[in-house]
Amino acid sequence: MIFSTIWQHNNISKYITIKKKFAMVAVVSALANAPTVMSVPVVPNFTQGSMTSTTETTSTVTETINSMQYDTGYQYVITGTNVKHDGNSISPPSTTGNNNNTLNGVTSTWTDLDLNNKPNFTITTPGAAFQFTESYSGPGLKNHTVINRTSEVQSVTTTTSVFSN
Repeated sequence: MIFSTIWQHNNISKYITIKKKFAMVAVVSALANAPTVMSVPVVPNFTQGSMTSTTETTSTVTETINSMQYDTGYQYVITGTNVKHDGNSISPPSTTGNNNNTLNGVTSTWTDLDLNNKPNFTITTPGAAFQFTESYSGPGLKNHTVINRTSEVQSVTTTTSVFSN
């Protein structure tokens, strides 16, 4: 029985080996009979031509313009007819006392008028026509303008290349 098992094992091994050889022969013969692929270089054959390229760009720009106008002094204006004042000067006395401001480490000081001590005006000829105007504009912010705007910028670039042989 041992002899029969060994014989069977040897014959099965030979059968598998032969089967492998047949498979290899089949693959090799298939590869040997396959048609050969050849490549041919591709060379452009033209005498002239042109190429045009177009690039379009759109940009959106948003900006804020913040403008502040300051007066650093004052304006005191008096006009009139048929009026007179009761002092030596037509203007009130100036003051420099507590007229300062500090912002971000920068101190500003200005001269102002003492409007509590301005001269009195009276009509020169009572009953006659008269005109009197007094205006005062002190130091500080006079105008603050904020402009917000958005602009769209479009750019088109066209490039043409011409070539010949």
